Amino acid sequence: MALLGQRGRPEDVLRDSVFNGTALSAPITMLLTQAVATVRLARGPSLVAARTLGVLGVTMTCGYLVEREFRASMTPGGLDPLVTPIAAAGFALSIAMARSGLQPLALKASATHR
Repeated sequence: MALLGQRGRPEDVLRDSVFNGTALSAPITMLLTQAVATVRLARGPSLVAARTLGVLGVTMTCGYLVEREFRASMTPGGLDPLVTPIAAAGFALSIAMARSGLQPLALKASATHR
C-alpha cells in the first residue's frame, strides 16, 4: 500500500499475506472471514452474514482504489493483458459484494418504515 507509505519486503511476504494482503488481493484473514460469512449464508438467510459480506465488499472496493498498481492498470498507458482483467474483475466483484451484502439492510429498513 504505497499510498499509505507501506512497502513490502521479500522477508515479510508471509506476514503481509495474512494481515495486509497484496496490491490485488485481500489479506488471508479477510478472505477467511468472507468464506465463513458465505458458508453461513449458504445455510439460510442471515442478516449478520450479509452485513459482514457487505462491509468486506466496501473495504475491498476502497482497498482497490488506494492501490497504485490497480489505478495504473486502469489507465490507457497502464493496460496490461494479464493484470488489467484480473484487477477489473476483482474490483467489480467487490462492488457487487458490497451492494448485495448491504442491500438486505436497506430492504429491512424500508420494511420497518411501512
